[in-house]
Amino acid sequence: MPTLKVTVGERDRLDQRTRSRIKAAQEGEDLDDAQPVLNFGSYAELSRLLSPKNLELLEAISEHEPESIREAAELVDRDYKQVHRNLSELDDIGVIEFEGGGAGQAKKPKLTYDGLEIDIPFAKSNGDIGAAAP
Repeated sequence: MPTLKVTVGERDRLDQRTRSRIKAAQEGEDLDDAQPVLNFGSYAELSRLLSPKNLELLEAISEHEPESIREAAELVDRDYKQVHRNLSELDDIGVIEFEGGGAGQAKKPKLTYDGLEIDIPFAKSNGDIGAAAP
């Protein structure tokens, strides 16, 4: 599994990188080194991913590979509904994915990446990014 690069407020730089990679691909260059990137518009959005409860869930999934959302909730000693909501949010942004979940089947949470690489350049910080929630 690759590592997911997480950035904040980098949309313009990522758009330029994408254009450069498209040009390189058109010129026949090998692009196997592509690292997936998840960009958040604000520090507040990033803080939701990096909340202690989400990090605890990600760690529990990595270590114990639970067979269901219920089992994941038991591993972190939290309410099923809260864990379901957190895992659904992590699924929405592509950090985890669910296996199964058909009629009568439990949804098994699985990590999509083997880690997160956080890239927050402070040199270009400005008021457009937003403050993190406490």
